[in-house]
Amino acid sequence: MREDIEFWVGLTQVEGLGIRGAHRLMEHFKSPQAAYMASLTELEGAGLPAAVCRAIFQQAGLREAEKEVQSAKKAECEIITWADDEYPPLLKQIADPPLLLYLRGDSKALSRHALAMVGTRRPSPYGLQVARRLAKDLAERQLVIISGLARGIDSAAHHGALDAQGVTVAVQGRGMDDIYPAENRKLADRILKTGAIISEFPLGTGPTPENFPIRNRIISGLSLGVMVVEASEYSGSLITARLATEQNREVFAVPGNVTSPQSFGPNYLIKQGAKLVDQWGDVIEEFPPEVRGQLLPPAPDAENQPISAEPGALFDQSLSGDQKQVFEVLRPDEAVFLDDIFERVRLPQARILQLLLELEMSGLIRQLPGKNFIRKL
Repeated sequence: MREDIEFWVGLTQVEGLGIRGAHRLMEHFKSPQAAYMASLTELEGAGLPAAVCRAIFQQAGLREAEKEVQSAKKAECEIITWADDEYPPLLKQIADPPLLLYLRGDSKALSRHALAMVGTRRPSPYGLQVARRLAKDLAERQLVIISGLARGIDSAAHHGALDAQGVTVAVQGRGMDDIYPAENRKLADRILKTGAIISEFPLGTGPTPENFPIRNRIISGLSLGVMVVEASEYSGSLITARLATEQNREVFAVPGNVTSPQSFGPNYLIKQGAKLVDQWGDVIEEFPPEVRGQLLPPAPDAENQPISAEPGALFDQSLSGDQKQVFEVLRPDEAVFLDDIFERVRLPQARILQLLLELEMSGLIRQLPGKNFIRKL
């Protein structure tokens, strides 16, 4: 752990400071040590309440921080601060990112392209099956699956990623000294083999109801998008979807039976503009081309037959046979809908999506709104 870790932890122990107040201190003083060494007048200049300034001036939180750091070491738990290189860059973009993250596992998993999958703790067999299948399919495309380690859809999402021998991250709504719910301890052990479990809450914090909406902003903040599988009208998953929208993330939803209360959440989100999902490609195609290029597997002959972005590529036979099949059904003067491409090209749909991405990345075609494609030449 870094030498100044106790100062970072100390700030989280100061009553009344809060996350936004701590970030205001960091903007003003640049480091927690500088804040603790500042005069009372300098602290008041940061725009914090007088009582909070006096507490920091009197070194509040440092004694508790020393004990917390030692407890973290005993729990084999790493503490990542806002200033550490391991702190996930996507999480820094949200309005109130945590000052600290307690972590077990691989910190690199936090900075990879990820999708959050959330839903009810009381899913239907359909919901469990769909969540696990989609998580597996997406993990096979190198997406990290983020969820909350809860019963139901969360657990199915974690299991699906592990079925694909992929990476998954669990965000706890309690301290890292235990796993909640206890029935998921074996699942947590499996997650830690390739992924990570994290929390912003100090050790010893119990799984109280108010903690879960707080942790939901981390689930969405780590991710490119949030998928809701099954959720009732008042589900916390809808809070996660709302946070995703506020954080400028994509929102996805799996449609459900209109007679089921657990279908209210995803069906409502779809009516509000969330992307309807029934296969992994529905998720991938919403990401920027540079992200999709990193997620989808390369074509088998991609190394031997690279595509040039120059117009002359068509005439020097640099396109593979499959690429030509897709390219030739497109026109420069009229967009072609994706379903029409599926009908006209005799290849699996997943392969066609991959080829469209290759052609787009090469500058030969362009994707228009509504799953329409057009030649750029």
